[in-house]
Amino acid sequence: MSTLALDTPVIAPTQARRPWFSDVWLVMTRELRPVVREPFSVVFGLVQPLVFLALFGPLLAGSTDLPSADVWQWFVPAILVMTTLFGTSITGSNLQVDMQTGAHERLLVTPLSRSSQLVGRSLKEMVPLVAQALIVILVMLPFGFRADPVGAVVGLALLAVLGIGLGSFSYALAIAVRKQEWMFWAVQQTVLFPLLILSGMLLPIESGPQWMKVASAFDPLRWVVEAERALFAGDLTVSAVGWGWVAAVLTAVVGLVVGVRTLLRSTD
Repeated sequence: MSTLALDTPVIAPTQARRPWFSDVWLVMTRELRPVVREPFSVVFGLVQPLVFLALFGPLLAGSTDLPSADVWQWFVPAILVMTTLFGTSITGSNLQVDMQTGAHERLLVTPLSRSSQLVGRSLKEMVPLVAQALIVILVMLPFGFRADPVGAVVGLALLAVLGIGLGSFSYALAIAVRKQEWMFWAVQQTVLFPLLILSGMLLPIESGPQWMKVASAFDPLRWVVEAERALFAGDLTVSAVGWGWVAAVLTAVVGLVVGVRTLLRSTD
């Protein structure tokens, strides 16, 4: 009968690595709990897009510069992108609250990967935004807005990918200026409005000066806006949709890289 030598090293069993998507789901559900308990924030978030539709829409209806004859087919998809921009760009403000309460530090010592924390937080912002988008679409249907069912689903998925990138950038900004919290809002507002205007969400960029047309080509939101307009119209195979996905995916990839690196440096 053989015996185990006393000096034979005993290898402890390693803990199985959690799937990355499970980590994302865990972070997202954790962040969603306050929203479920207080859904008023989702309802309040509807005010802004509805105000823009009510006040800006009639002004655009009398414009002859719109590429589309139907103002709502042109404007409603852009409002959905704008809602995503506003909603996910403030993800960092929620992180600032967590850093003040110590919740962020407690999350960092868990086995959750850094990228899953970024994606989970960003997707948490997308869940109420998708709910708001569906309500906006339903509200605008009686006014003549038409949404292709398949195109609408693809369009919402495109917004989710874009939201991951924007949320990750916001997350990184909050960490970078954690010692000067006011700086977060200063930078966020400074960057947000040029992106908004150059994207052609509110007014057609084609009617602007040449320098603005050139600058808008480097704005990823412009390509996403054009893709959303095509998708909701049912034009799923046009080149604008492809460029919109390229812009959204690149934004997500770069945002995750910047966010993860910023998070790792802050914990060194």
